[in-house]
Amino acid sequence: MASTLLVVDDLSDWNPYYPSDQVVSFEDYLASEQTDPDQRVRVINLCSSYTYLSDGYYCSLLAEARNHHVIPSVKVINDLGKNALYRLQLEDLNQPLARAFKHQNKNGEFTLYSYFGTTPEPAFQELARLLFERFACPILEISLRFEQQWQITDLKAVSPQQLDDAMQTLFADALDRFSKKVWRKSRTRKTARYDLAILINPSEQLPPSNRGALKKFIDAGRQLGIDVELITLNHYGRLPEFDGLFIRETTAIDHHTYRFAKKAEAEGLVVIDDPTSILRCANKVYLADLFRTHKVPSPKTWILHKGNTQHLDNLEAIAGYPVVIKIPDGSFSRGIVKVHNRQELESKVAELFEQSALLLAQEFLYTDFDWRIGIFNQKALYACRYFMVKNHWQIYRHGAKRTDSGNFDTLPTFEVPKGVLEAALRATQPIGNGLYGVDVKEINGKGYVIEVNDNPSIDSGVEDKYLGDELYKAIMSEFLRRMDNRSKGVAQ
Repeated sequence: MASTLLVVDDLSDWNPYYPSDQVVSFEDYLASEQTDPDQRVRVINLCSSYTYLSDGYYCSLLAEARNHHVIPSVKVINDLGKNALYRLQLEDLNQPLARAFKHQNKNGEFTLYSYFGTTPEPAFQELARLLFERFACPILEISLRFEQQWQITDLKAVSPQQLDDAMQTLFADALDRFSKKVWRKSRTRKTARYDLAILINPSEQLPPSNRGALKKFIDAGRQLGIDVELITLNHYGRLPEFDGLFIRETTAIDHHTYRFAKKAEAEGLVVIDDPTSILRCANKVYLADLFRTHKVPSPKTWILHKGNTQHLDNLEAIAGYPVVIKIPDGSFSRGIVKVHNRQELESKVAELFEQSALLLAQEFLYTDFDWRIGIFNQKALYACRYFMVKNHWQIYRHGAKRTDSGNFDTLPTFEVPKGVLEAALRATQPIGNGLYGVDVKEINGKGYVIEVNDNPSIDSGVEDKYLGDELYKAIMSEFLRRMDNRSKGVAQ
């Protein structure tokens, strides 16, 4: 379980704020020794200056030498100290800047303050968050100027001692949200062994886990001595506070979920879904070649390249109709169409090529349901049959105003046909040892793998219908095992 220290030049610098045992002077931090090598320590460096060879600079330098997780890091301090270094990381912020200033006057200069990636100006919240992800700093002064378009002209780390009363309140509130541990009162229950963050998106329409499932994950974790906390997109900077990250938001490569996974892995956390699994499962083109290479039984699949009309001629001659066309990174039946003739093929392919340079064409195998085999650490965990929507060929049917889904049936894994189970396990072996949902079609007892999902649905009342609370306990127990091994230096 991680502890948090706030380092200031002198304890008197903290007088404007609520007292906390976590606040220490730089002199005390300099003299301190870590007695428990397994104790994770996070340092928030609030010294008055971060200039080269100052107390603030040495605070971050020593924290990194002691393997403490510190903000700002020495890299961030150095980057912010030189305009040429930080400007390299601002080149792709034109769109967020344009959105922030959409309803603002297009002239003059503007100064914005970010407190742990948050700002009291709602229009600038996205910009503040993006900058915090790149320059994790407690307080950041952002100078902007309009010259044909709005641009960031200066970034500066600011000390709490430089804030007026109103700004001190904003800073304290942001710190409270950023690190509950600073203000957390001692609890009567037994202190947890580990901290696990579950990343969610409260507004996601089809989340991987519903509220009931999230509650059961939290309960199962606490029974095992894991303090489980739900976090969101805005808590990127808090990742070093935890021992593990469990992503329960639909993942994608060009998305903050992948950045969270990469950051968590870099910080030494146990992370599911790990970035390698996201990378391998997110693209159906990759999976198609992976299945072919490792001889995983799957429907016949062809790759279509934008602008190559010969591909369509060959597809029509070899596959016939109907045939299924997919974008490589679709999910929940999105970006998947079935075509019945050449006219539909050309029309739908042209439409989908607007989203990707490559598409997949797959032979159409009709079944009343798809198997979903949940696999964790190369072991089958649960099994469901997802039935097609009535009068439709997919599990989901997306309409203009609503999304319909078919019925389901949850079974013990020992009742799954052998061919289906073997195909599912074989499909995940070259991907990793994470948590996967393998979609399999069964024809005459043989399993044909459609895809492997790195972020499978686990909903209360669906996937847990057979195992009940044991499903959540099994997943949390694997997190516990991995966090124990990590603390002992054992390879996962």
